[in-house]
Amino acid sequence: MDAFKQVSGVIAPMLEADIDTDVIMPKQFLKGIDRQGLDKGVFFDRRFTADGKPDADFILNQPGWQGATFLLVGANFGCGSSREHAVWGLKQLGIRALFGTSFAGIFNDNCLRNGVLTVSLDEQTFAELSQLAGDPQRNVISVSLESCEIIAGERRLPFTLNGLKREILSGGEDAIGWTLRYLPAIEHFEAQHFSRRPWLKRPLAGR
Repeated sequence: MDAFKQVSGVIAPMLEADIDTDVIMPKQFLKGIDRQGLDKGVFFDRRFTADGKPDADFILNQPGWQGATFLLVGANFGCGSSREHAVWGLKQLGIRALFGTSFAGIFNDNCLRNGVLTVSLDEQTFAELSQLAGDPQRNVISVSLESCEIIAGERRLPFTLNGLKREILSGGEDAIGWTLRYLPAIEHFEAQHFSRRPWLKRPLAGR
């Protein structure tokens, strides 16, 4: 998983509320047996016209927002089904962070598992970031996990982030990798636990 320390890029606004995972990753892209090629499916019904051409009205197809690294999204983003493909596709498309006011719970967890930062902003910060995201002359920002700030020129917009979430993303670790940091303590606990309760430990097969 890619570490997230300080990342820079374009932020694009998608402020519609309740954009669900079927919009983010339509069901026809869930048939594969691996994760490859899911970037094509992201917002497919909005990014492309019926004849398969890029829809010029869709924000990510417009010159000032093509290749966006960040999205500013409306409330309850990622609601609907729990399909993790939605996050895989966003990551493959190059999206490293999502900023909004609220995210659907399972989608939010899937983002963390796959190295995509999600940040819930207060109304004032959201409004300020909306102005930047909507202006193609000012929509390049840097996001720092060290200082928990969005940096746009001379402007710095602070945000809050759970300490564990910040640690996992900045270290580029998934939940298993993060847990393995504590392997010696886990093994020590296990040894003490079974030494006091030997009847709980099953013998190895064949012994």
